[in-house]
Amino acid sequence: MKKNESQRLARYIMTNGKVIQDRIIHRHVLHISQGEHKSMYRELSMAQLHTVMSVHNHGEITMTELSALTMVSPPSASSMVDRLVEKGILVRERCARDRRKVMVKISPKAVKGIERIESAILHSFANLMGKIGYETAHKWCEVLDKVRDAIGEEENLP
Repeated sequence: MKKNESQRLARYIMTNGKVIQDRIIHRHVLHISQGEHKSMYRELSMAQLHTVMSVHNHGEITMTELSALTMVSPPSASSMVDRLVEKGILVRERCARDRRKVMVKISPKAVKGIERIESAILHSFANLMGKIGYETAHKWCEVLDKVRDAIGEEENLP
């Protein structure tokens, strides 16, 4: 593949990835503007939303695990969690089995709101799948699997 063609395709993929990300943010903004916990979710950044959804999807998680999962440094993850704890979305607790570990989880009062955010995002993507057709959606999944595998191969390089 020619260098210009490769750059054109890379730009296209990067730009359209941004469109998809913006759609997620738009759904999130719609949710918090209509929800009863407006102040709890007001002004969540995309990074904060990603952190919250990572914790939501993995349940109770250590700071080290969260840092690796979100691909940020441990101090950045800690700072992010601090802000989310202040907003009442996350809680930190000592691990019952190993008191040296600090576990992070969704606060009980935020669970329903996070589930509504996730539902709004999934609904948005389900609508998108309906618009592009399920055959195209399956192809998209195949491409994403290949991209994920390629990125995994890159990370394993010396």
